[in-house]
Amino acid sequence: MAAETQAPAPIAALTRRAQHRRAWVRLSVLVAVLVALFGGILGTDAFGTPATRVISMVGLAVVALATALAIVVRAAGCTHRARLGWLLVGLGVLSWGLGQVCWLYLVLVRGDSLPFPSVADVGYLGMVLLTPAGLLVLPADEQTLANRARSLLDGLMVATSLALIAWLLVVDPLLHAGGTGGTALALSLAYPLADVVIITIVVYMLALRRRTGAMSARLALVGAGICAFAISDVGYAYLNLVGTYASGGVTDIGWFAGFALILLAACGPARAEDAPVAARASTRRPVGVLPPYVAVLAALAVSIWWSSNHGYSNPFMTYGRTVLTVLIVGRQLLALAENRNLTRTLEFRVADQTAELAASEHRYHALVQYGSDVITVVDPRSRVLYQSESAQRVFGFSPRQVNGRMLTELLDSESAARLTEALATALERPDDSVVMELRVPHADGQPRESEVTVTNLLDDPNVGGLVLNTRDVSVRRQLQEQLVHSAYHDALTQLANRTLFHERVATALRQRTPDTDVTVLYLDLDGFKEVNDSLGHLAGDRLLVGVAERLRACVRPGDLIARFGGDEFAVLVQAPTGAPDAEQVARRILAGLHEPFTFDGRDLHVRASIGLAAAATAGEPAPGSVGRQLTGEAAEAEQLMRNADLAMYRAKAAGNGLASYDPEMLAGLIQRLELEADLRLALERDELLLHYQPSIGLTSNRVVGFEALVRWQHPTRGLIEPMDFIPMAEATGLIAQVGRWVLREACQQAAVWNAEGADPVIMAINVSVRQFDRTDLAAEIAEQLTASGLAADRLCLEMTESVLMTDTEENLAQLIRLKALGVRLAIDDFGTGYSSLAYLRRFPVDTLKIDRSFVERLGEQADDAALAETIVQLGESLGMSTVAEGVEEYGQLAALREMGCNEAQGFYFSHPVPADEAGRLLLEGSAAPRA
Repeated sequence: MAAETQAPAPIAALTRRAQHRRAWVRLSVLVAVLVALFGGILGTDAFGTPATRVISMVGLAVVALATALAIVVRAAGCTHRARLGWLLVGLGVLSWGLGQVCWLYLVLVRGDSLPFPSVADVGYLGMVLLTPAGLLVLPADEQTLANRARSLLDGLMVATSLALIAWLLVVDPLLHAGGTGGTALALSLAYPLADVVIITIVVYMLALRRRTGAMSARLALVGAGICAFAISDVGYAYLNLVGTYASGGVTDIGWFAGFALILLAACGPARAEDAPVAARASTRRPVGVLPPYVAVLAALAVSIWWSSNHGYSNPFMTYGRTVLTVLIVGRQLLALAENRNLTRTLEFRVADQTAELAASEHRYHALVQYGSDVITVVDPRSRVLYQSESAQRVFGFSPRQVNGRMLTELLDSESAARLTEALATALERPDDSVVMELRVPHADGQPRESEVTVTNLLDDPNVGGLVLNTRDVSVRRQLQEQLVHSAYHDALTQLANRTLFHERVATALRQRTPDTDVTVLYLDLDGFKEVNDSLGHLAGDRLLVGVAERLRACVRPGDLIARFGGDEFAVLVQAPTGAPDAEQVARRILAGLHEPFTFDGRDLHVRASIGLAAAATAGEPAPGSVGRQLTGEAAEAEQLMRNADLAMYRAKAAGNGLASYDPEMLAGLIQRLELEADLRLALERDELLLHYQPSIGLTSNRVVGFEALVRWQHPTRGLIEPMDFIPMAEATGLIAQVGRWVLREACQQAAVWNAEGADPVIMAINVSVRQFDRTDLAAEIAEQLTASGLAADRLCLEMTESVLMTDTEENLAQLIRLKALGVRLAIDDFGTGYSSLAYLRRFPVDTLKIDRSFVERLGEQADDAALAETIVQLGESLGMSTVAEGVEEYGQLAALREMGCNEAQGFYFSHPVPADEAGRLLLEGSAAPRA
């Protein structure tokens, strides 16, 4: 944690340097204050001795140098003009301190009797020049170059006025009495007069800051310090004039105090006052403007009084008046320049504001004229007071056609009534808005749906009416209607979709009476998939549109037709209770679809399977496994549609085209759903098992192989045959997991038998459509062969004829990949489908399995015997072995032997048996029954 809170090295170094600097400044403040107090006390006349006066002068030098150091440190912490200003002030104080040091050196070290003026006065005068320059450089609000020059002139005016007064009242009498020489006298007056100039600058800057609300304590301290200097300098000048000045006297207290105050100003905390602040408007007059004129008036009054009493003009008075005149003229020229600048600035501002106002007016006019909204101002009676130009573009009427007319007369009766009501409502709510929709006439004769916002601005003198903001929303309304239509209708056939159909069924159920009944017909096309696959989706879409047209022709007016997607349709029929209307509509639909559809000279035949469910049979509660629970008419509508769907599947299975809902259908559905859920768990619970049916070589009469057949040992239903759950696995996609399990178990069992027996045994496994379509089937079989250690030629994969004859090129590639593994390939149920001899010749197939439908009638019908013999001969010609399935009688076996069939399997030899019984059959070497 310490490492986390420790400041970075550069920042820490800067912080330490700042702390050291502040420590030195504080130390210098302490030393300077102590020296100032000590020196001031010792420097008074009460304690004045030569030794103490020397200590006082040394203290002055020390405090001046300390103050200069503090000011330089302060300047280092400032930026830009503040740094330069404080640096100049610090150099001025340093100049004074060096002058004091020079004085000490000449008096104490060299022992010279220092005349007045002396070389030390050069240092003292340096402060007189540098300090006001620094104050003028310091940043202050509104301190332009002209302002700084004006403050300097004001200071000079005050100093000259005071010098003239002092000369006439003090200096001139002393000169006539034989006092100090002229040079010393002028230099003695220079110090207090310079102080006056500096004080004037400080007062003017403080007045500016007070005017903007940003007073500066530091600047006030500097001004107070200069005032202390001025008091001491006045005393110093007077004592020099009368020739009684002695160093280390009481006058040093003012210098000590002045340096102490300036030192406090330099050592104060950093503030934002070192930088100019944003000027704020103030109605107070700046006090700093008055002192110069007061001083000039006082000087003029004294000079007039002196002339009237003495009767002659003093040369200094003449020069002083001349200087004052020049300063006043310069001051007025600056004021004139400022006034011209202010006038020019005001003119520019007025021009800018005028241009901005004109631009705003033009912008408003353009918005009103070219905007999509139409602005109309009416009185409470709806008489049009103003009509914007946009009415011509939006509604085709010019403002001249509307102005002065009653707006309600231009609208239809319904819209006029709504407008009158809205105006009355707006009159009751000033500064509020009322929104409504009206049909506004258009010049082309087609009214436009418009949204109107009424705002009461009767109290606004610039408007004085009710403002109508009208917007044409016809396009938006049409778009909304299109979106609603798209949301509730099928895009292809423009029939209702499932959402609209469900809502209409719920509404019909809610509004039905005991004398009416609600029936749903659920329709599915038979043969549509073949059309879609063979002729493409475009032909399929055209067929669906044609079916929709025939459905419209078959139903009654008021019946609702919907398309749910794909080739599923539904019809809502409402009829009196007990009337056969719904069944009649269903039969008309079956008859209407019996006729072929002709597209591009080709006849397309489709049939329909229709399930019918009436509301009277929709009372059974929906089971939790069927779907989400609904309430009220929505639940009843959902169940009614589901019942019709179940009846449709019953009609499709029966092949009679029409079936009505029976509650047993729901029970069968629930049973299938439960069986599907159990099948998903069967793989996890290891409930599947394999039975093996032997294949007998008809030449050797011995067991040459087995076919692995999966069984399901259900915990409550017992042993379930493949025909009861394999189609379900195919439909749900679970067949892939089942097939993977069968492949693993069969390979492991075949490996065991081949390791134990002398004769090789071939294991046959059925491959489903979903398995065969997988691109990783070859990799999966190779993995299982490697894991079980079974030789590839001991595994035979059986595919039905219908699987191989779809996507023949892709199937050929899949067969080649499988054959590359070394496994045997067989076509199961051969003869029941349509196999192209060209593809059959290209397929790398090893075995043809004759379907049991040809075998079971051998010896009964000559045609079946001929077909079976043809298949055997076809296999011989293509180099393939043949296996007969379903052999149950000796006569069938004898006929197959006579045909030359290679192998046979069936109940005549053995039923499918578990692995241990199949192992005994293999050890016995023959599964043929005893004669």
